[in-house]
Amino acid sequence: MTEIILRRPDDWHVHLRDDAMLAAVLPFTARQFGRAIVMPNLAEPVTTPALAADYRHRILQALPDGKEYEHFEPLMTCYLTDETDAGQIEKGYTDSVFAAAKLYPANVTTNSTNGVTDITSLEPVFAKMQEMGMPLLLHGEVTDPEVDIFDREAVYIEHVLSQLIKEFPQLKIVMEHVTTKDAVEFVRAHRDQMAATITAHHLIINRSDIFEGGITPHRYCLPIAKREVHRLALREAVTSGDSCFFLGTDTAPHPVSDKEAACGCAGIFTAVNALELYTQVFEEENALDNLEGFAALHGPAFYGMDTNEGAVTLVKKDWRVPGTIAVPDGSSVRPFRAGRTLNWKMKD
Repeated sequence: MTEIILRRPDDWHVHLRDDAMLAAVLPFTARQFGRAIVMPNLAEPVTTPALAADYRHRILQALPDGKEYEHFEPLMTCYLTDETDAGQIEKGYTDSVFAAAKLYPANVTTNSTNGVTDITSLEPVFAKMQEMGMPLLLHGEVTDPEVDIFDREAVYIEHVLSQLIKEFPQLKIVMEHVTTKDAVEFVRAHRDQMAATITAHHLIINRSDIFEGGITPHRYCLPIAKREVHRLALREAVTSGDSCFFLGTDTAPHPVSDKEAACGCAGIFTAVNALELYTQVFEEENALDNLEGFAALHGPAFYGMDTNEGAVTLVKKDWRVPGTIAVPDGSSVRPFRAGRTLNWKMKD
């Protein structure tokens, strides 16, 4: 196979940042995807419908002119805190400002200091979301320093998520950027109310790759990559055709200087080559027939949205991933697999 035509896909988990970084990274996502679920963890978190509307306006203002971008629609999310009011959630969702709400446990990742410290404080919010059919998006890790970083997803499933689905059995939940066999099995067991997004980078690297040739900060993300057995479970899940798994890149740009610092930031920037990375994985697993479902069909079905109009075309063609992408403020960001050759390319 030398050419693949897919219904235009969506990215159900993306970090677009703001200001200069937004201007630099947005075109890569907008070129490939019809819609993107935009994460709300800005320096000032997006906690209200007004803040979400303002952020959406900034995204649309930063969108370049050109036919290749005119299809793009950002879908906004609400950053949950211990003080989130169910009425604000209801207003944002019924007014079509919020597409979903995002739960970050406090201090679990970038810009999560305002996240949730007591999940029971959100029971009225979850009840309202369950009533409306509004999806809850979870960063599914505990933050207890006594729990090994490689076990935090599995412990979250056992101690937090299991209880949540018992108390709210009709609440639509997306466990985002899952990284373990445990999560794959749990989502499949609760598929009537759950789904999961899976990143390209977690399909490609395992935890040993972070230390290949020394510490490699551009392979450091949260949730952190796990053992090979987990990577293989993720690859089986995405290529199986199972509709409870769909595309979410979790592309997370940081300036190179912040990644290569003494205390480097977590996040991997895959927006430059996301579709090509996924396509290469599906080809390696002899599952190209299932790529369109994962990329373009399963996500809209879970969210209750129509699939996109139009299509994208990928061709079998070697190309080299750029080493860096310039940011208008003078910094730069490094794509995942920078300098390496990929063998699929999305046509303009």
